[in-house]
Amino acid sequence: MSPRAGNAGPHTLAFVESPVQLLNVLEWAHAHAPGVGLTLVVLSPVDPMTRGQLRRMSDLARDEGHQVRWEEARGGPLAPFQTIGGLTGPLRRARRVVLGDPFSRYVQLLLTITRARDLVVVDDGTATMEFVGQLARGERLVRWHRKGGRPGPRDVVFAPVSASARRRLTPGDRRRIEIFSSMPMEETPAGVTVSANAFAWTRARFGPPRITKGADMVGTSLVETGVVDDGRYLEAVHALARAHGATRYFAHRRESTDKLHRLAVETGLEIVRPELPLELIARRGPIGRTILSFPSTVVHTLPLALSGTEVRVAVCDIDPSWLTENASPRAQGFLSGVTGTARDVHRLSPAAPVPPQGPPHPGTAEPADPTGPAGTARLTASPPPPGLPGPAGTPGAVAAG
Repeated sequence: MSPRAGNAGPHTLAFVESPVQLLNVLEWAHAHAPGVGLTLVVLSPVDPMTRGQLRRMSDLARDEGHQVRWEEARGGPLAPFQTIGGLTGPLRRARRVVLGDPFSRYVQLLLTITRARDLVVVDDGTATMEFVGQLARGERLVRWHRKGGRPGPRDVVFAPVSASARRRLTPGDRRRIEIFSSMPMEETPAGVTVSANAFAWTRARFGPPRITKGADMVGTSLVETGVVDDGRYLEAVHALARAHGATRYFAHRRESTDKLHRLAVETGLEIVRPELPLELIARRGPIGRTILSFPSTVVHTLPLALSGTEVRVAVCDIDPSWLTENASPRAQGFLSGVTGTARDVHRLSPAAPVPPQGPPHPGTAEPADPTGPAGTARLTASPPPPGLPGPAGTPGAVAAG
């Protein structure tokens, strides 16, 4: 056990369901509870890639001296009852509960059991921005890409639990609420303490990275969540890769194998399945001098994780024509807000032509941050004409998840 963390005990209990949540729990512990171990409960999903990243992140947590409790929370019809039954005692004893996804039905159920006076919400990506706004406005907790749709039967049945969770996440005389985030907060709920996640643990633990001359691209699961049309997405990736000379595509853990295979064949990009959250992958390196992304969490987190390096993160907006018919009416505004609130964002005209295939054009992106190289730039890409050949080179292989 690391002497930095001391003995893990029952006083602080953390629940995570994704690698990013686990990373942000480690960041919170580094910033706010140095020398104090916590018990970290992994509510394991069924997705193999997510499970693999969680296993590796759990090893890092143990290296920091924290106790990790792995729960097969979705391992069959009886698994939820067994998981919740086994956690009832620790939940009632815990003085502080740290959680990564207040929209999770699993977490909302667990909140109805705990008596903890201190609740901490760490980032679960851009969804944290929506959670804070909904909490401030007293709205029911609904994920942004589902907002505007009609509640399904399960939503109706679960509504009392969700309402109870929202009440427990509201500060009062007997409860303190903290939000630990790298996301911008336009609306802060009254009485809630907000503290900044600067990725200090990540920078102290890894890097600085070796920086290559080319560009890398970050994938998104907007197709898998039904927000963006898959054909439009492939065209946009193709256009960005050609315009900026990207050679690698870091897949989101939720991207489908079929879509990634099409990307590899049609664009020539090497598809990389990261074994850790991208903030750690980028910090360890090697990483391209330019990182291309669509609106996502990384436009806020990577500039922090890569602070002090020469890496620039460039953001491509989601064109409204890329959205599916089933996309939430909230989707376009939310995605625009994700990009528009990123630090040191520079925008190009939406009508800007895509440069020809070849090395990155010197005028493609303006310097992101005049005072520091790890800022963010904003780019706009137009889909290539139908039938346009992809970049030269051998298509990258899709690694097994």
